[in-house]
Amino acid sequence: MKRSRTDLFIHLLVALAVSLVVNFSYLLLLFESQRNEWRPRIPQPGISQEGEGLLSVSPDGHGYLLYASGDSVYVPLNRIRWFNLKDGDRMKIDVGAPRHANGHPYLNRIYRVNGNKFNYGEFYGTSFSGSEIAVQLLFYFFCSWLLICILLRGRERRASTGRLAWTVLLALALIGATFLLAPVSDRSGMSINILHPRPFDPVLLLKCSFTMIVSILYVWIRRLVWRQQAIEIEIEQLKNESLTARYDMLVGQISPHFFFNSLNSLSMLVRDRQEASALRYIEQLSYCFRYILQNSRNTLIPLAEELKFAEAFTAQYRIRYADKLFFDFAIEPRFASWLLPALSLQPLIGNTVKHNTITRNKPLHVTIRTTAEGLLEVSNPIVPKLEPEPSTGIGLKNLENRWRLITGRHIEILNDGRTFTVRLPLLNPDEA
Repeated sequence: MKRSRTDLFIHLLVALAVSLVVNFSYLLLLFESQRNEWRPRIPQPGISQEGEGLLSVSPDGHGYLLYASGDSVYVPLNRIRWFNLKDGDRMKIDVGAPRHANGHPYLNRIYRVNGNKFNYGEFYGTSFSGSEIAVQLLFYFFCSWLLICILLRGRERRASTGRLAWTVLLALALIGATFLLAPVSDRSGMSINILHPRPFDPVLLLKCSFTMIVSILYVWIRRLVWRQQAIEIEIEQLKNESLTARYDMLVGQISPHFFFNSLNSLSMLVRDRQEASALRYIEQLSYCFRYILQNSRNTLIPLAEELKFAEAFTAQYRIRYADKLFFDFAIEPRFASWLLPALSLQPLIGNTVKHNTITRNKPLHVTIRTTAEGLLEVSNPIVPKLEPEPSTGIGLKNLENRWRLITGRHIEILNDGRTFTVRLPLLNPDEA
């Protein structure tokens, strides 16, 4: 609704602009002819604003309006020629103040010539009244607005050759109708062009063509803008669909890996008849899978929720590696609400167990902490196994891809030969 109102307002503004441009010359003449009516008159000493003077034209074409009092008013050569004034004309005028201290008063505006009201419009081919110009403005405004509304109807449909041909024919028909029905003014008054004795006027045809061409150009630009917006929306939808599909694929790669490792650990506890540990393991495993199912579609979650999952996940390893594997959490409370992609800690914790020796003589300490810069850091000493398991790098690669897809940021992986560290940039919820 808001967009349709905005579009309608823009259409009306364009139609108004077209009408003003088409009738600019008439508006300018009307303004010029009425300008002195609005301006306060400055009476000249000895010259009556109500009296009439007699025009005297010199051989060089310049003239003076002579009053019975003996005063005179200068009449410029260009006005005498333009308004077809003649020697001996009786004129009632508005007198303009001298342009400099020693200057002569001059003719400012003509009111009557030889007793008849002086009409400026006669010299521009129109009766030139404000009401007639208002009719001209309304006519071209309505024609432009009507064409815009017709051509923008059904904007969602795709353009075709047939539709383009129909648009051109419609535009030509509207130009013809506008030309025939256009209001025209002359010295006898106002009428429509089809009823005028001489209906073919090149200037009028130019005005009608300009109205239609500018309106069609505006419609064409608007359609291009709408098409570009539709393309951008479609691109964003495709990006979101691609992001969702790729994220689902990555999560799908995580869950089976975690599932099979968990079953192996549980079967080991059952074989060793460790019933209490097996029950606790099942409870933690149930929580972990519930967390995975609930958050598999969530892109970002608070750090506090991810840490609860990490506690349950590491508890399973602590049951399996009793007194040999330790997880140290050092999380600043102010970062509890900061965001990160779900299931980020699981592959990091799994890799530390997979690639390092864990024995009673060489216990493994994994540190999970936050830094002052807003990074979540997971680090562990490097204690390679005597028979290292093959590493494909899929876990870290998946994690990097997820962070890049979801946050647009990259994780940092550090390996100095003694300590392996992964730093994850947390997202401030106020800036996310």
